[in-house]
Amino acid sequence: MSRNFWTGRTVMVTGGAGFLGSHLVDELESRSDDVEIFVPRSDEYDLREKSDIKKAFDDSGTDTVIHLAATVGGIGANRENPGRYFYDNAVMGIELIEQARQYDVDKCTILGTICAYPNHTPIPFKEENLFDGYPEETNAPYGIAKKSLLTQSKAYRKQWDFNSIYLLPVNLYGPRDDFDLESSHVIPAIIRKCIEARDRGDPSITAWGTGEPTREFLYVKDAAEGILDATEQYDSSEPVNLGSGEEISIRELVETIAEETEFEGDIEWDTSKPDGQPRRKLDTSRARDRFDWEASTEFREGLQETIEWYEENRQEIHE
Repeated sequence: MSRNFWTGRTVMVTGGAGFLGSHLVDELESRSDDVEIFVPRSDEYDLREKSDIKKAFDDSGTDTVIHLAATVGGIGANRENPGRYFYDNAVMGIELIEQARQYDVDKCTILGTICAYPNHTPIPFKEENLFDGYPEETNAPYGIAKKSLLTQSKAYRKQWDFNSIYLLPVNLYGPRDDFDLESSHVIPAIIRKCIEARDRGDPSITAWGTGEPTREFLYVKDAAEGILDATEQYDSSEPVNLGSGEEISIRELVETIAEETEFEGDIEWDTSKPDGQPRRKLDTSRARDRFDWEASTEFREGLQETIEWYEENRQEIHE
């Protein structure tokens, strides 16, 4: 396959108006002048409802699905909404895949989550470790709901030869991220805290936990390219990690953001807050071997672009 894969296709991108989805739509438009992109907006299609999913397929004539939509947030949001995060993500994905099968969709790309990995997965995380234990407690309902879609993908391929693939992106960051402190992940949250504290002249900011856990981050535009490369070239229900392969401690991350945003105050660690999973670092060799994809954006470069975007857009974001 090549980029001619997209010629004449109608592609449903669930979550296509969101953070990752908007970048994926941009990248998809750059790959073909002859692709129809359908983004089912939440005010018109509730993807938790079977009737709305069927309506989306009827309205669009979709032959390719990229399922990015999710109900998701940071550690705090996961702790406060475990039932909602399980139900929304499970029912939305399961019914969407079932209707994609019934409507004879010929390629369905499903996004999982790194939160599905067991809490103490050996480093680096390998795809074959996914079912070796229970996920980290604070985001287990979300992780298990998304992991159920991998079981569905494998079962549907076995019984009906349904062509679906399952990708596991690591923590994403970049322009257009969610900077709402109630729901954002660590990078946008710390960027906002540092910039607001800098501008007010505050002596310190507070970060959650001990700073000891490690994370891996993937620039959103790299993720969009990886998802489309996989949709074009990969044809197996065996899961595939998408990541940068670089591990950084939360402490180093916060210090780096403070440096890049020119915040010179102290960083205070609220150890009453949870750390989350101890370490995250992916083995990304399967993506390289199966569809020749590797992340290309250096972390500080991506971080600088994210900070610049927030500085330019924060007034509009917070209105």
